[in-house]
Amino acid sequence: MTQNIQTYGSPAGRINIIKGEMLRIAEPVEVLALGCAMKPFPKNRGDNIIYRARIPTGGSTTNANTINRWSITPATHQVQEGVTPQAESLTYRDVTVTIQQYACLYSYTDKAADLHEDDIPNDQKMQTAERMPLVRELIRYGVMKASSTVQYSGGTSRATVSATISYNQLSLISRTLKANHGRMKTKILAPGPAYDTSAIEASYIVFCHTDCEHDIRRLEDFVPVAKYANRQPINEFEFGSMNNFRFITSPELAAYQDAGASVGSTGLFSTTGSNIDVYPFIVCAEDCVNDLALNANFDVTHIPAKQKTKEDPFGQRGYVGAMFWSAAVVTNPGWIGVIEAGVTLLS
Repeated sequence: MTQNIQTYGSPAGRINIIKGEMLRIAEPVEVLALGCAMKPFPKNRGDNIIYRARIPTGGSTTNANTINRWSITPATHQVQEGVTPQAESLTYRDVTVTIQQYACLYSYTDKAADLHEDDIPNDQKMQTAERMPLVRELIRYGVMKASSTVQYSGGTSRATVSATISYNQLSLISRTLKANHGRMKTKILAPGPAYDTSAIEASYIVFCHTDCEHDIRRLEDFVPVAKYANRQPINEFEFGSMNNFRFITSPELAAYQDAGASVGSTGLFSTTGSNIDVYPFIVCAEDCVNDLALNANFDVTHIPAKQKTKEDPFGQRGYVGAMFWSAAVVTNPGWIGVIEAGVTLLS
């Protein structure tokens, strides 16, 4: 954005422009790693990994619920004297994931390095260091929001979503995760000695967009972080809890724009004013998703201009970039769920 510059009448100034400092830009937010089990990917063993889990007795691979629920009748376990019970076999399910490579690359010329008033190579390094973690975050987001355990606020599909998040919906998804033996991600926080602090239950983590905060704060039994004992949020972007849930928001967890029901008189937000924007609320139990990386961190590569090679004999081009191997996979679909809902239109 450029403002109009006032000029002198006579004599005219030669430059009349002061070089200001570099302004801050929006920095990406990474939160979904809290919902994942971080797993190193072994080198020189191929690009696929297959995880295996036993199916509980009486369960099956039919859906996310049946792979987690035992079905046992005590009477079938009775034995007769001297009679050996019939031997059974275990049933397994496999989870396969292929790791992928991701990269970005910037370039600059020796002229930019030598004569430009700004430090172009350094800016490219900073941009790369901020951009690639966002790529990694969106890999996780794409996998996690595609969970097979889904509820729809006010409807039966994404196209019929017509309501905001509700207390009953959260209770229902909590019931489902508990029935599937999904373990809580966080422990109980006892109330502290400070005035008006609250006990916080062991909880599942809910990840959602920052637009969702208004409706979550209006839920019955909501407790803001300000009332936590000893102010112990699990992340700087956690803003509160409700019963078995602790809420973390991020501006990176975008909605499905115009994907819901017609706005009509619902009072819900829409990008275009036509159909409701649908926001995923991702609810995670322990060990529901594996995040895989060949290296836990990635390095920013800088090949400076002036470095002469056969391809660039005068060293006229410099490059800045980064590359990493990554993948995310839902290892137990019964331990992660998604509520798709609209948000209130604020004006």
